[in-house]
Amino acid sequence: MYNNMRITGLASGIDTEEMIQNLMKAERVKVDRVEQDKQILIWRQEAYNSINKDFVNFILNSRKKFGLTSITPRGTFRPNSYQNLNWVKKATSSDESKATVSSMGKALDGNYKVHVDRLAEGVSMASGSDISENIKEKLVDGMSLKINGKSVTVKKTGDEVTMNDVVKAINSTENIGVRASYDANIGRFFLQTTETGKDAKIQITEADEAGKNFIEGLNLKVSYYDDTKKEKVTAEKFDLTKSYKGSNAIINFNGADNIESSSNRITINGITMDLKDTGDFNVNVSTDVDGIYEKIEKFINDYNELVDKTNKLLGEKQYRDYKPLTAEQKKAMEKEDIKLWEEKAKSGLLKSDDIIYRTMLNTRQSIYEEFKTDDGFSGAFKLITEIGISTEQYSRGSAGGKLVIDEKKLKDAIAKNPEEVMELLFKASTVKEVENANGKKVKKNEGGGFVTRIHDNLMLGMEEIIKKSGTGENADLYRGVKGSILLDFVSQHSSISLLDKDVLQYNRKIEDLNAMLFRKENHYYAKFAAMEKAISRMNQQSSWLTQQFMS
Repeated sequence: MYNNMRITGLASGIDTEEMIQNLMKAERVKVDRVEQDKQILIWRQEAYNSINKDFVNFILNSRKKFGLTSITPRGTFRPNSYQNLNWVKKATSSDESKATVSSMGKALDGNYKVHVDRLAEGVSMASGSDISENIKEKLVDGMSLKINGKSVTVKKTGDEVTMNDVVKAINSTENIGVRASYDANIGRFFLQTTETGKDAKIQITEADEAGKNFIEGLNLKVSYYDDTKKEKVTAEKFDLTKSYKGSNAIINFNGADNIESSSNRITINGITMDLKDTGDFNVNVSTDVDGIYEKIEKFINDYNELVDKTNKLLGEKQYRDYKPLTAEQKKAMEKEDIKLWEEKAKSGLLKSDDIIYRTMLNTRQSIYEEFKTDDGFSGAFKLITEIGISTEQYSRGSAGGKLVIDEKKLKDAIAKNPEEVMELLFKASTVKEVENANGKKVKKNEGGGFVTRIHDNLMLGMEEIIKKSGTGENADLYRGVKGSILLDFVSQHSSISLLDKDVLQYNRKIEDLNAMLFRKENHYYAKFAAMEKAISRMNQQSSWLTQQFMS
């Protein structure tokens, strides 16, 4: 909107366009400085978001590796108690043809004898012969039957009713408890319960005339549990007046008789058994010392990498002579030179940053606080150093804070007191309301195990960084760490961070300065235009006088 065509210097012969542009370069320095300040803010915001992403990924990855969270079918994160971790104990079955086994952290080491008296069964039905030809005449549009108390009405989807229409009608009925299928290649219809156990059943009642004819035409054989015979049997012909039921699994576990389960997956005292056949087998449970050590070691290594990153940011050298490049400066430089320049310009943007420094300091201090009985710790360990985790010795040039492991001490602690070590590492913290330095009541996590304390303090730092610089492109990651973290940011700060506000102020200032430059430029053009007009008038007068003298 500022592109006015101007023709200058006609009377004076002076390149006024160049002169004005040179004058405007001096004026534009003010805008360039503000734009450079704004660019530094944007870079600082990017640096904050980058380290916050590192915090988030560290928490999410360590939770995943430890099995502290699982992902639901809907893609949301679900917390898992450290007592249910399946990698703490190693469970083996003496006969995997009878059962496969696994164990949780709360399972006690030892050898357990198991006898499987009966497996959990459902009910199944299948056509005893090829029904593909005879069943066609029995398929009637609108025919109905009731399965397990649920009404099923068959509607044709094409020119005629097919077995696929029957299957679709059954399987689309909610909470019916059965699943139907039809194999056209062999002409057989199948119906079975979706669950096992004594509550699983198939009962077909109140069929209309067409429905009864259809059921009879299926020529169904039924496999079910017979209470009288106390065994699974197969009936040669389906009876519309009868309810067919499944059976519970029955086992003897280490002397405890007649333990029933509706499923063939049974969990007792933290030991999960997937039953496959009747008979005897043994389960051996032992603490996986090496496996636990490796997971803790990996966590410590990942934490130390995070400490290295934050230490580098806090101690990074600043190059104050390297300001963000202006558009004009970039035009005069090669891409590689621009890249190297901007690396220097971005260096040290978070040097000695208070938020990051305080976050890492609080994290470091919290892990050495005593694990108190008042906070629910029941084990003999009171300090993390007692299981062999401590801070590395001071070395010149190191910013400190990294952790080291005494392998023998940690493995001994795991072997002797695995439950107490798990508690010391993973016990959940409690949320308490305390007063901060300003007398304002705030929520604070207290207690908690070693890993929990690290996660809690990093999350507090994340919240501060979000208030300072916003979420960037990491919003979905933050939700995975803490569901309320974004809600608090929205409710308290309307999703506008402190740096966002500063950038908006700079944008307004740049707009004002650009408007001022436009007015200034027009002022210069007006002045030079007046000069050109005066020179033109003077030239005309001079020419008239010359003509007078010559006449």
